Amino acid sequence: MNKRRLYALSVVILLLAALLPIGVFAASEWAPHVNYQQGDQVTYQGNVYSCLQSHTSLPGWEPPNVPALWKLVSSGSDDTTAPSAPANLKVTGKSASSVSLSWTASTDNVGVVAYEVYNGANLAGVSNQTQYTVTGLSANTSYTFTVKAKDAAGNRSGASNSVTVTTDSSDDGGGAPAGDKLLIGYWHNFDNGSTTLKLGEVSSKYDVIPVAFAEPSGQAPGHMQFTPYNATPEQFKADIARLKQMGKKVLISIGGANGHIQLHDATAKQNFINSMKNIIQTYGFNGMDIDLEGSSLAVGSGDTDFKHPTTPIIVNMIDAIRSICDSFGSDFMLTMAPETAYVQGGYLSYGGPWGAYLPVIHALRDKLTFIHVQHYNSGSMVGLDGKSYTQGTADFQVAMAEMLLQGFPVGNNPNNVFPGLREDQVAIGLPASPSAASGGYTTPDNIDKALKYLVKGQSYGGAYKLVKTGGYPGFRGVMTWSINWDAASGHAFSNPVRNSLDSLK
Repeated sequence: MNKRRLYALSVVILLLAALLPIGVFAASEWAPHVNYQQGDQVTYQGNVYSCLQSHTSLPGWEPPNVPALWKLVSSGSDDTTAPSAPANLKVTGKSASSVSLSWTASTDNVGVVAYEVYNGANLAGVSNQTQYTVTGLSANTSYTFTVKAKDAAGNRSGASNSVTVTTDSSDDGGGAPAGDKLLIGYWHNFDNGSTTLKLGEVSSKYDVIPVAFAEPSGQAPGHMQFTPYNATPEQFKADIARLKQMGKKVLISIGGANGHIQLHDATAKQNFINSMKNIIQTYGFNGMDIDLEGSSLAVGSGDTDFKHPTTPIIVNMIDAIRSICDSFGSDFMLTMAPETAYVQGGYLSYGGPWGAYLPVIHALRDKLTFIHVQHYNSGSMVGLDGKSYTQGTADFQVAMAEMLLQGFPVGNNPNNVFPGLREDQVAIGLPASPSAASGGYTTPDNIDKALKYLVKGQSYGGAYKLVKTGGYPGFRGVMTWSINWDAASGHAFSNPVRNSLDSLK
């Protein structure tokens, strides 16, 4: 093809592209601390701007203020064309208190900036994606939903098709999956040399799958981010949907060893709430797991009462987690995976990291589905009997679990007692293989002994003696770090532990 014909063809392609309607969210709302690329479009005060130079936005760099970075494309007052109506509205999930919806994107001459979800004639919520979960609904009640698209100038489309759905009967147990004894396993959203596998390839032995991890983005204090590893967002969402159809629960875990999260003020707290709600809603997670380690939580000087904490990073984290839970309804799962120092470590000493999770657990016990303390990388710990137990033994598992079931004096102060949790709120966390942790690996045989003693009171003749001699029939189960390490060992953890859990039913 000669250069003249190639040039003419290029012009035609450009003209056609200019005439095509711009797809969903071609122009999202301008925001600070965002990496904009040349050609990106944003809306600001009803107008649409095109990015002239790639940059990271800062407060004060709004498009009208920096013409070197932004070019006015369309004035909102000149746009009178409404977007097309959303199509193919359908229900993708429901519970006793929520309904999840999805739909096909609308088109617009400039760009759709939001979708408005209606419950009958009432606005139920606004989404900047083609999906939304309506929360706060009543159990066993019929609702009818529609969706409208809105552009930057405020033009609204007609309504989508309507869908009518009846919510489930009342939930129990904070949305936990059916079944008595649960096997919980973390799935790596990264490659650490164990093995990589798609989320959809997780063994069916697992009931609850926390995805590790959502982490701070660095864009703003408290702002969190999550990007699926080795999968497109669409593939990842599909894997979650398939697991949910199988009766599994998929959670997003925050923190981890490298995810340092501290909410020092109200701005950081709100950024955390907004970004986490967006992540949860985007991917359809069943809940959130709190795996704060290192200095993410620490009790400040002079803060001595775990029931009434004053340390800002603790108070703000409690408020943020409660706000997120409330926004998703009663079927939203909240789990926690603290290290032993942050929980049982508060028995002998309270301050700094020691016992730093106790105010969080206590303040959120009404929201807590279950907790699985990491019984590894901890060294020896003291049980309720005042004796020290070595990690990796059956005695260690039983002693540490019963501290949460019975409660214990914080800082060894009999006037400051952490109340015990419900039986169904307590599980234990263990490494899937010796390679998965630096210490604390427990053989399947010892796990089986510990479970039978904890649940049924069947003694194995160990040094630790249960305070409640008959055991705890409602005990929740076992968590492992991790599914990937388990897969690397040929499922040498999940196969026997699943059998042990099933034998307790």
